[in-house]
Amino acid sequence: MSYFKTKKEFPIRELSYRALIFIASVAAIVYFLPRDSKFNYQFDIDKPWKYGQLMATFDFPIYKNEQIVQREQDSILTAFQPYYQWDRQQEKGIIKKLRNAYQNELKGIVPSADYMRHIEKKLNEIYQAGVISTEDLTRLREDSVAAIMVIDDKLANSRSLSELYSVKGAYHYLLTADTLHYRPELLQRCSLNDYIFPNLAYDEQRTESALREILDNYSWANGIVLSGQKIIDRGEIVSQETYNILESFRKESIKRSESSGQKRLMLLGQILYVSLFMLCFMLYLDLFRREYYAQKGSLALLFALIMINCVLTAIMVANSFSHVYILPYAMLPIIVRIFLDSRTAFMAQVTTILICSICLRYPHEFILLQLAAGMVAIFSLRELSQRSQLFRTAILVILTYAAVYFAFELITENDLSKLNGRMYIYFVLNGILLLFTYPLLFLVEKTFGFTSNVTLVELSNINTPLLRRMSETVPGTFQHSMQVANLAAEAANRVGAKSQLVRTGALYHDIGKMENPVFFTENQSGGVNPHKNLSYVQSAQVVISHVTDGLKLADKNDLPKVIKDFITTHHGKGKTKYFYISWKNEHPGEEPDDSLFTYPGPNPFTKEQAVLMMADAVEAASRSLPEYTEESISNLVNRIIDSQVDEGYFRECPITFKDIATVKNTFKEKLKTIYHTRISYPELKK
Repeated sequence: MSYFKTKKEFPIRELSYRALIFIASVAAIVYFLPRDSKFNYQFDIDKPWKYGQLMATFDFPIYKNEQIVQREQDSILTAFQPYYQWDRQQEKGIIKKLRNAYQNELKGIVPSADYMRHIEKKLNEIYQAGVISTEDLTRLREDSVAAIMVIDDKLANSRSLSELYSVKGAYHYLLTADTLHYRPELLQRCSLNDYIFPNLAYDEQRTESALREILDNYSWANGIVLSGQKIIDRGEIVSQETYNILESFRKESIKRSESSGQKRLMLLGQILYVSLFMLCFMLYLDLFRREYYAQKGSLALLFALIMINCVLTAIMVANSFSHVYILPYAMLPIIVRIFLDSRTAFMAQVTTILICSICLRYPHEFILLQLAAGMVAIFSLRELSQRSQLFRTAILVILTYAAVYFAFELITENDLSKLNGRMYIYFVLNGILLLFTYPLLFLVEKTFGFTSNVTLVELSNINTPLLRRMSETVPGTFQHSMQVANLAAEAANRVGAKSQLVRTGALYHDIGKMENPVFFTENQSGGVNPHKNLSYVQSAQVVISHVTDGLKLADKNDLPKVIKDFITTHHGKGKTKYFYISWKNEHPGEEPDDSLFTYPGPNPFTKEQAVLMMADAVEAASRSLPEYTEESISNLVNRIIDSQVDEGYFRECPITFKDIATVKNTFKEKLKTIYHTRISYPELKK
């Protein structure tokens, strides 16, 4: 009963996880996608129309172009007269102030009352003409305003700017109006500037209202296109007049699509668009890479990379931040290629680029460039183990961008002087940012639980503390591990497995022997064998413990999980045959407890682990051969590997009989080279 329950719950859990990651990815991408209305045609003046016949689907006005609108509005603004309020109380207060000053002060300054009458008369003239502040007058002249509207009570009359006085101009007029009868030096002593103030105040509210009314009545169009009327046909050159019509059609289309109903339809379209491509990608995984669904880190990495690239593109387009061609889209297929495989890298790149393209005005050009750059990145970087490889890939990506874009420009442009040089700068910046893939690999490894070739190369350095300690404490085991690493790496290359992974795993597969080195023959010297003092069961347990001890050392030294898997699988669920058979020989007719003589396993579940198991057994057995001939080596390799196949060690890993045959031939060639017979040098006769 519990068996059926478990089997039923597993698919539900798996489907729930798939649905969750699908919904989360689509929701995040769609949330950031810009929903500004776009016109689906690109066109330029004096260029041929690239699409089919275009008909007007509704009536719309032909808007004037920006230059005409600017020129006409400037003309309107030049003729416009701002409004000023006339303050009549200002003049009355000034005359009263002047008369009081004459009685108190000015009588002692001017020789007669004629001066007083002269000043009062001229002040009346000035205030009747109108006094405006110097700042307002300067601003009006800068705006080329010739006249203003003066509001007197409820009437507004136009008055030329030349008729008005500024404070400074009014003061000068008072001093020089009649120099024949009135001496300017005496008038200066009367402090006449104390009686000159602006009596015209700017009426902002009325001016703005009048200006708004004029602009509202301004005609933005100079014609109309009726529904069903042909606008342009394929191959026709876009003239200035046709360009204005197309621009008007674009503006009206966007205006009509800005309603809330249209926004909802656009959101629905984006959800469907993104969902379809994400669903296609998930179907690809289900058909060709189903194992990634079982590896939660792999699935999370793929969807995270797609989502991050799409979100960054949407944010940059929505906020007009820099240019999307600066984003290193080739980083996605590089990371996927390093940790997973090239086919998945290409499919992830295609999915990402197609989703990102709906944000852009020129999607076809974007798709062509990014797909070409992505393919070059995938093919040029199969395994990343050195920084120089990434630098070479960045150079190739830049050259690919430049070559494809240049070809595209030659097709679409008819004048080399119109080539867009700025784009090539973006391509160089893109290549520079692509170099940051190297430090990002460490973050990806720690976040999603992967191990890159860079890490494997670092771990395979024999100067690391663990390997250096191994070479010092168990030199025999260390030499055995080095030989196994060489054998396994060569065989892995021949069968299409990851050679660097096998090499690194081989170096660490026996680290547990450092805990009890003398119990292993390759580390014994002087004929001392501690197993003589132990029972067969005790000896078997000591030998088996090198697997569990190796795991403890691996945990202590933070070795990646893929390396720990080599430690646990290099003996699989095999038996310590020497002690097992010896026990049975001493106890005829009895059956031992198999678990006491069996390694904890599991059996190999990857091609690389299978290769290491074969290499480990063959290399260890080859040391006990009495003589090294082609026949003895061949028989040894065949006997050991055939025995492993018969015992079912490789049933759970994706290795074929053809691969096993290739591995056998590789081991035979390598062992012949290692143990070849040297010729004996002749001695010189005396």
